[in-house]
Amino acid sequence: MPALDRPLATDRLTLRPANADDAAATWAYRRLDSVNEWLTGTPSEPAAFRAYFTDPARLARTLVVELRHGSQPTIVGDLMLRREDAWAQREVADEARGAQAELGWVLDPAHCGHGYATEAVRELVRHAFEDLAVRRVVANAFLDNDASVRLMERLGMRREVHAVSESLHRSGRWLDSVGYALLADEWRARHGICR
Repeated sequence: MPALDRPLATDRLTLRPANADDAAATWAYRRLDSVNEWLTGTPSEPAAFRAYFTDPARLARTLVVELRHGSQPTIVGDLMLRREDAWAQREVADEARGAQAELGWVLDPAHCGHGYATEAVRELVRHAFEDLAVRRVVANAFLDNDASVRLMERLGMRREVHAVSESLHRSGRWLDSVGYALLADEWRARHGICR
């Protein structure tokens, strides 16, 4: 099941389900050292990246972010939305199915500094809470990934985990990682939404 069944629009952006034709545009920025530094990994050859990007499970949870300007939109980034079960004891496991969403994001450095990442991820959080009715969203990053950490904090997410020297980076260094979360009730309270 795709993470998004229809495009979402903000003032400047469209978030839409990714398709195979988006592989080349996303590879163009994902292969950059400054971007790939913080990713799990990106195949270095276009054909290998296309196979990775178009894997049905991956494609189903990937959204592209398009800047609307002129007659031709420009892809400025991509997002990940993975709906998952929350942890629960066996007797109440059915109530925890699909109750949480994990978010991820990548922005083309050529389009940084304009607030596009904040605008896109804010809309993704809204979609998760209001349209999908999840009760919690989570996101993770290397602590050294300042841009992602600042974005999570701008969105009002709470740091819940700081794991020391927990993740082995391709540089050979063990890096700290952080996990952030936000509850639907917190989101509604910040946006004056009554339930």
